[in-house]
Amino acid sequence: MFRFTQILCGLLTFAGALSATGFATEPVTLESAEARADGRTQNESSGGEASDASDRHVQSDDAKAFRKTAVSVSFPSHGLMLQGWIYKPSGDGPFPAIIWNHGSERRPTAHPELAMFYTSHGFVVFLPVRHGHGNSPGEYIQDALEKYRGQVHDLKLVQRKAVELQELYNKDVVAALAWLKAQPLVDPTRIAVSGVSYGGIQTLLTAEHVAGVRAFISFAPGAMSWANPELRQREIKAVERARAPLFLLQAENDYNIGPSEVLGPLIRDRGGINRAKLYPPFGTSHPEGHGGFACWEAGIAIWGPDVLDFLNAAGMSRPAEEK
Repeated sequence: MFRFTQILCGLLTFAGALSATGFATEPVTLESAEARADGRTQNESSGGEASDASDRHVQSDDAKAFRKTAVSVSFPSHGLMLQGWIYKPSGDGPFPAIIWNHGSERRPTAHPELAMFYTSHGFVVFLPVRHGHGNSPGEYIQDALEKYRGQVHDLKLVQRKAVELQELYNKDVVAALAWLKAQPLVDPTRIAVSGVSYGGIQTLLTAEHVAGVRAFISFAPGAMSWANPELRQREIKAVERARAPLFLLQAENDYNIGPSEVLGPLIRDRGGINRAKLYPPFGTSHPEGHGGFACWEAGIAIWGPDVLDFLNAAGMSRPAEEK
């Protein structure tokens, strides 16, 4: 109880500071303090990850047009047929491919800005939708966590459950990888996995669980959930057991730069092409520094050259004679 009181007091102080800068959008109550402590924010628990920033973001006409080229696909995962989108670059395959893992949002989007960037460099882009999100059947992850919270009323158990759910939903990412490798247009030996927020967590878990992937690019893994010590330890374990090179990226105005401060040194200490980078603030708010930095054209223009360099170092580029 003493520990939780410390957390609540700290959050109340922090909220006052955020209100002065325009970042706080809701009052910090005992309930919202609990939500943050078990690894969520009120924004996440409502399924609206960074929704305020997304509502203000206007895609370019090129991005809107490119969205129409996305092909809706289905893939099997543990008895369910899940949904997703795939974008193909110009030319003849097989192509190297990128899997993009969405965050905690209830209804993920097809992210044409990301797809434009990667396909312009010769990559297939596959955006699988985990079960319970969007049109994929099953229970939405945040609903499952809320249901459990109502049953146990124990913060530590809820924190552990949050990690267990990440593991459960990671099975969908593993299934998406298996499906992608079997597609004729994809070179199964040249696949990389990426994602932001919950998708960044999923990227790290996949790095531990799956062999044969060239590289893993994790944006802000668990930045909105960093108050959960169980999740922090799970991410540390995943980094230590990763089977391929890692690249961790964050903007300084993310919700929490703990992933860069804690996981970044561990990743760099792995040596080789492993890397972690904390970029200057992007936009003027936490949501913009979180999902906007990872997914918008202006953010991609900042990190894009670094990611391409990393992918090249990981052997993801197509040989000149194939291009």
